[in-house]
Amino acid sequence: MIRIYNTLTQQKEVFQPLQPGKVRMYVCGMTVYDYCHLGHARVLVAFDVITRYLRHRGYDVHYVRNITDIDDKILRRAEENGEAFTRLTERMIQAMHEDEARLGVLPPTEEPRATAHIDDIIAMIRTLIQKGHAYVADNGDVYFSVASFPEYGKLSKKKLEDLVAGARVDVQEAKRSPADFALWKAAKPGEVSWPSPWGEGRPGWHIECSAMSTKCLGETFDIHGGGPDLLFPHHENEIAQSECATGHAFVHTWMHAGAIRVNKEKMSKSLGNFFTIREILDKYPAEVVRYFLVSSHYRSQVDYSEDNLAEAGRTLSKLYLALRGILPAKDADVPETEYDRRFTEVMDDDFNTAGAVAVLHAVAGEINQLRRDGQDQEARRMAAVLVRLGAVLGLLQQDPDAFLQADAGAELSAEEIKRLIEARAEARKARDFAEADRIRDELAAKGIILDDSRQGTTWRRA
Repeated sequence: MIRIYNTLTQQKEVFQPLQPGKVRMYVCGMTVYDYCHLGHARVLVAFDVITRYLRHRGYDVHYVRNITDIDDKILRRAEENGEAFTRLTERMIQAMHEDEARLGVLPPTEEPRATAHIDDIIAMIRTLIQKGHAYVADNGDVYFSVASFPEYGKLSKKKLEDLVAGARVDVQEAKRSPADFALWKAAKPGEVSWPSPWGEGRPGWHIECSAMSTKCLGETFDIHGGGPDLLFPHHENEIAQSECATGHAFVHTWMHAGAIRVNKEKMSKSLGNFFTIREILDKYPAEVVRYFLVSSHYRSQVDYSEDNLAEAGRTLSKLYLALRGILPAKDADVPETEYDRRFTEVMDDDFNTAGAVAVLHAVAGEINQLRRDGQDQEARRMAAVLVRLGAVLGLLQQDPDAFLQADAGAELSAEEIKRLIEARAEARKARDFAEADRIRDELAAKGIILDDSRQGTTWRRA
């Protein structure tokens, strides 16, 4: 049975979906005012692996990941750029999809946008007002009354009295309590807005996810996930407004990915260590970045550094080297092995991808030994196991040579390398070993590793 760490209860629990064989999961997506950064990549890849594994285990997964396409940051950035906010969001959504595809992230089942669910948002706010959980302030904003929900803080374990004591209230805000939060924001002059029973305005951030998730998945669903920074106040507020609106438990299992640090420091623009996904993918192959992310447990803190990415590239190369020059047997012809069982055991334990990666390396080690022993047919069967288990993590689906010889940003092209290898072969044939060694050293200095065998010389990038 799959066991998942539930942030709500702070313990691992046996996963029992509300509907046998089906999983309904919602993950908070991006606010599309800028390019996706490394923290987004962590969440995207983590929940992509979770979705892949649940499907691998036979579940029908309905995965919803929203897009926030109306927000203060979006409006400010559009104004700075001198463009319509819709043009900005369309550009950023396209860029996000490009980044996801390069990282091997599968599209969600649904990808609702906040601006397409204004009616659902207004309906939920109206219900909250009618039930006494929200109020229209003097300035036209609508606020959720945190005091009306006695269980507020049950996810973050924060106490309402502490929040009120430490809260700062903007002088322009008209809320009754410092802890209350906006459900609807009255429009400022010239600002984009939608009509509502409380006047022209736009939704607050928190209410968007409550309206979209319940619309797509129902009033109660199985899993809600997101980044570590969303636990409070965003997810706490989602619980409050959703459960007050519907009268039912909102989510059974809450999951949060771990934080990203850069060279052991918090990633931030002010520290100059802030990286977008595309900046990183300009320097490293996308599958190396993905391997780096899945090599750690999804809840653990990940430290991004040049050294750690380089090490990820080296270790992923070892897996591809085990597959190089071998035609895997047909997956359907290879029954479940002990490696499949070990893989399932570690992944059933709260999606332990670090343990799963260790299983992949154990399979690669066996393939290498079988090839040394001349057991080519058995090596082909183990190669099929390695490829099928890798697929669950979104890895090892490329042709090995395509990965090992990829030249993104490399100093030498494949054609130049081949010419140098041919020149080295000619030098060796002429017994000019000094020249042959010089060429090998020249290639090595530029990150090209040569492997000589009876079948000839192959090469790969370090």
